[in-house]
Amino acid sequence: MDRCIVLVDAGYLLGAAASLLAGEPSRSRITVDHAALIQGLRDRAESDTQQPLLRIYWFDGAPDRVPQPEHRRLRVMPRVTVRLGALTRSDGRWAQKGVDAAMHAELTELARNRACSDVVLVTGDGDLLPGMMAAKEHGVAVHLWAVQAADGDYNQSEDLVAEADERRVLDRTWITKAVRAKELGGICAPPPVPRPEIAAILSAPLPDSALSAARRPAETPEHPTTAAAAPGTTDERVPPAKGVPTPKDLAALRAPGAHPAPQQAPANATLRWSSDKGWVDRPAAEPSEAASLPTLAQLTTAEQRWADREEDITTVGGDPYEVGQVFARRWLERLGDHGHLQKLSGMYPRIPHRVDGELLRYAARFGLLAHKDDQIDEHDRYAIRAGFWREVDVRTATERTPAAE
Repeated sequence: MDRCIVLVDAGYLLGAAASLLAGEPSRSRITVDHAALIQGLRDRAESDTQQPLLRIYWFDGAPDRVPQPEHRRLRVMPRVTVRLGALTRSDGRWAQKGVDAAMHAELTELARNRACSDVVLVTGDGDLLPGMMAAKEHGVAVHLWAVQAADGDYNQSEDLVAEADERRVLDRTWITKAVRAKELGGICAPPPVPRPEIAAILSAPLPDSALSAARRPAETPEHPTTAAAAPGTTDERVPPAKGVPTPKDLAALRAPGAHPAPQQAPANATLRWSSDKGWVDRPAAEPSEAASLPTLAQLTTAEQRWADREEDITTVGGDPYEVGQVFARRWLERLGDHGHLQKLSGMYPRIPHRVDGELLRYAARFGLLAHKDDQIDEHDRYAIRAGFWREVDVRTATERTPAAE
């Protein structure tokens, strides 16, 4: 059959691209435009083989073989089939299981059934050598594609390279059409606007205990890590000095006998170490207004839930800040009662517990848990909530504009 098929080892392709663009093989360091990547693979395959494309097979790993957002977006694209292996954690690192075996089985089956005249392999694993040899014996031309190595060396099995009929390197220019490195820092949210209460906290002196601990290493440079305990006392490890006071330090400022602070929070204030590290003058219990705010699930019909799912698959990229905005936009559009929006604005920076939990569960659908030990990273949580509040601010400003005019 005169047509071509592309088999992609996503772990190799994206890992090598991350090494090339970001200096390390972690896929979390890059952003991928999957639509552009698939189109680029199709165009290059048809150009190299001079045959029309039958299908692109995308082989990747996923925790418990559950499709991640990128897999859901890929499998609804034309001429794309997703095959998932397991993703397991060993020695603190994630590793694919079953992906090579699935690629080998697919390659040999396609060749045996004469489903194509040319096969393009985007992989570097030598375990596919028997499958490549079997495909050649069935009269299939095998094209092996490599991603340009960051150090200029081979990043593929030498035996695999030697056995291929045709070889090509996907260079940096080609890769950057669909893949880019993320900026260091990881937070896509804009920097928060300075608030007076934050400046008051950061300018307040630390308690005497914290100050003495900060000075102690400088006074005894010959013993930087340990000191002999005096008789009758316990040996305590001296914590390193910090530029920003911790919640424990701030709590000690308000304790009886603590060093007086010139800009100390009011006595009835509740100390909360929130995302903008500020004093929040609120009671310990959540305001009663928060209980009256419905969740997004309560406001969403079956038809809207289906439309939301389609939007998540096709247009939402999974950036934490964007995820927070999308959730807030849907929730605010369906609230109906403008009084709810005013209640919510008055709770800043604290998102009601029920809504916050629903927000983080929604964010988990976008793979933000996959490489973080089932915990959303602190920076990602900040970005998710910042996106939520940004959308609230935009909606509040829109509501105010007609009244101002």
